[in-house]
Amino acid sequence: MNGPNRELLLAYLDDALDEMDTHVVEQELRASEPLRQQLRQLMQERDRGEHSVGAIWRRQRLSCPPRDRLGSFLLGVLDDDVQDYVQFHLQTIGCAYCLANLADLQTQQQDADGQVKKRRKRYFQTSAGLLQPPEKKKKG
Repeated sequence: MNGPNRELLLAYLDDALDEMDTHVVEQELRASEPLRQQLRQLMQERDRGEHSVGAIWRRQRLSCPPRDRLGSFLLGVLDDDVQDYVQFHLQTIGCAYCLANLADLQTQQQDADGQVKKRRKRYFQTSAGLLQPPEKKKKG
């Protein structure tokens, strides 16, 4: 890459770059004050008035499924057509915003699974004495 151009910076703002290109753009931004100024200018231009249907669609993330639907996708409980759409949105489109949400939900699910196992173990340990048969009294 020969330094990010306007289109690449716009794609960066839309989270539409893959991981490698995002990394390269961020490295270039850290190293170049003129590039940071160009990025600020692009952000101001957007805020001033890009009101096309496509721009509004991207900014409002109208095609992104809500977080609760991503959670249902993770659990595999959506209707087939909705499940297919969410899978397409994540895998084919590669929406960085939704992939980050999904990764967060997966982490929360793993943390919750670990907490449930710890809680069950604690319950078992505290109730183990109650589950043992009563001792027989020694006759003497």
